[in-house]
Amino acid sequence: MSSRPRAEMIEETRAKLIASARQAFARLGYAKTSMDDLTAEAGLTRGALYHHFGDKQGLLAAVVEQIDTEMDGRLDAISAQVGDSWEGFVQRCRAYLQMAQEPEIRRIVLQDARAVLGQRLPAQEHCIESLERRLQALAEAGLISAAGGPALARLINGSLVEAALWIAAAEQPEPHLEQALAALELLLRGLRQA
Repeated sequence: MSSRPRAEMIEETRAKLIASARQAFARLGYAKTSMDDLTAEAGLTRGALYHHFGDKQGLLAAVVEQIDTEMDGRLDAISAQVGDSWEGFVQRCRAYLQMAQEPEIRRIVLQDARAVLGQRLPAQEHCIESLERRLQALAEAGLISAAGGPALARLINGSLVEAALWIAAAEQPEPHLEQALAALELLLRGLRQA
């Protein structure tokens, strides 16, 4: 019997499955990823996958959650690097759209997850709440109107997500990104208090 704690072994198994799925989903896409190949690559059984994630969709949701968490960390770092809170917010929005070109985010988060998991992705409410807090801070600093609240957070989040989906779906994403960044600038300029 192993001397390692059970919780550590469970976490290791989950991490192996997520890492293997993340690579396979990015390389082959969700539909073409074989659960037998994926679990064999991780050195585990299909039973382990079903035990920890329920099914292939559950595994995809876990992969998306991991990528979303990493994206949020990257966006937080971008915001933190800029001393000005408004400029930090603007750079964060721009970076989110730029991430739509990254192959892993493009395929797993913006294409497969949307198609398989539906319109409301697991981390979307967290993103909206985070955006609402940022907008509230900007309003308290007098940089934007305080009138928007949760509706404003949903409108901005929806705009960013839809633009990211549009970028990700394009065969040539660069022109779409350029157009989206220009439109974002116009949108944010209207939000800013004079």
